[in-house]
Amino acid sequence: MFFSYTKKSVFFLFSLLMFVGAFFSAPMTACATLEELEAEAEARKALPIQSNEIENWPVGPAVSAECAILMDANTGVILYAKNIHKKSFPASTTKILTCLLAIENGNLDDVVTFSHDAVFSVPVGGSNMGMDQGESITLEQCLYGILVGSANEVSNAVGEYVSGTIEDFVSLMNERAAELGCTDSHFMNANGLHDDNHYTSAYDLAVISSQFFQNEMLCKIGNTPRYHFEPTSTQPDDFYLKNKHKLVTGEIPYDGILGGKTGYTDEAMQTLVSCAERNGMKLICIVFKEGSPNQFTDTVELFDYGFNNFQVMNISENEDKYQMEVSGFLQTGNDIFGSSKPILSIDTDSYVIIPNTITFDDLDSVIDYSSSNENRIAQIKYSYHDTYVGSAYLNLATDTASTYNFDTNIETTDVSVEKTEKEAEPSQDNTIFVNVKKVLLGILLFAGTVILLFVARAFIMNNQNAKRRKNRVKRKQKRRERMQSNFEDFDNLDF
Repeated sequence: MFFSYTKKSVFFLFSLLMFVGAFFSAPMTACATLEELEAEAEARKALPIQSNEIENWPVGPAVSAECAILMDANTGVILYAKNIHKKSFPASTTKILTCLLAIENGNLDDVVTFSHDAVFSVPVGGSNMGMDQGESITLEQCLYGILVGSANEVSNAVGEYVSGTIEDFVSLMNERAAELGCTDSHFMNANGLHDDNHYTSAYDLAVISSQFFQNEMLCKIGNTPRYHFEPTSTQPDDFYLKNKHKLVTGEIPYDGILGGKTGYTDEAMQTLVSCAERNGMKLICIVFKEGSPNQFTDTVELFDYGFNNFQVMNISENEDKYQMEVSGFLQTGNDIFGSSKPILSIDTDSYVIIPNTITFDDLDSVIDYSSSNENRIAQIKYSYHDTYVGSAYLNLATDTASTYNFDTNIETTDVSVEKTEKEAEPSQDNTIFVNVKKVLLGILLFAGTVILLFVARAFIMNNQNAKRRKNRVKRKQKRRERMQSNFEDFDNLDF
């Protein structure tokens, strides 16, 4: 045990000596480099910010990162964009994808054993936690080693655990990135050590991070400031790992932080992934190619920009252009007397994220029928000056358990419990039926209308017949009067 503890101490001491030696070996060069770095930072700060070109969009801060993005993790709405599709070296922020694949394909209680290749294929002076060949820890401890200590050899071991070999795991990384819609990425290893063919973009990593931060366990581990490894029979050392993410450790306090991952190589410079949640928004911030400590201060500035200048609006509560509350004879549900839900409705959980200075009525919307499935009829996509701000699905209402419970007073004991529980489960079928109540009401209205028409017709005909009878009487009376007059004239003749 003493030997193993000394071994890990040697690893950490060796890394520290390499850094100190590099710093004191050429002080004049360091000073000159500092001036060059400041000039380069100013040049990156002057690069155009694409989101600032959107009409009436809140003006975002000028950060010294070469690439930066602020994206809502739940909707994919982009609030801030600066070179978000530029292919860049991610360094250790690669481990966001490594850990996502580990939790998607593994069991936290499984034991991961470190092979010779996993341990000795990484540079001694790089980030590691001193694991040796043949030692083993749980997958959960591996995730702490990766996200808190950024341990390169642990990333390799996790890759071998998931896919058998690091090469196969890299293939899985590229496949998963493509599934998520990443088009600017190509990965060559599980830890982010520099390779000219290992790259991604701020947008792609934000998409991957959105999946990462949907997982509660990954959020918990990624938001851990310090982790204690205790000795076991397969890992004999007692040591602590400290997170280098200053928003996570509280060195730079930020309300609502959910975690993140740091990264650095000479070629990539400082890279940082962070996530924070406030006001109903879960924002992902990615900065690439930064100087220290600007990766942290710029992240804070971008988070403040997002939370202070944008608002969440529920779509179903504000949408009035689409008449989705269909009333009529066709309904869905179990209530045959008509108390069920309309067939179509906008899902109540969807929202848009828009600038504080505009309203829901300022948005444009289009209906996309290509995303339809068994329950979704279409998707309504919203935009502001051609910038996507959110979407909602137009759903076919699903059935729930019957609203009527009939007491059959069955006292027999030969009823299967398994069958009863199965029948008690809500039906998943979408049953559309005729609303009997409204149909009967319609029939009654129709019948009443017909009867009224008959009564009106009879009344009109009776009036017409009465007039005809009256006219016939008058004609007969006139004929009698004429005949009587003729007889009187005949009697008065003098023969």
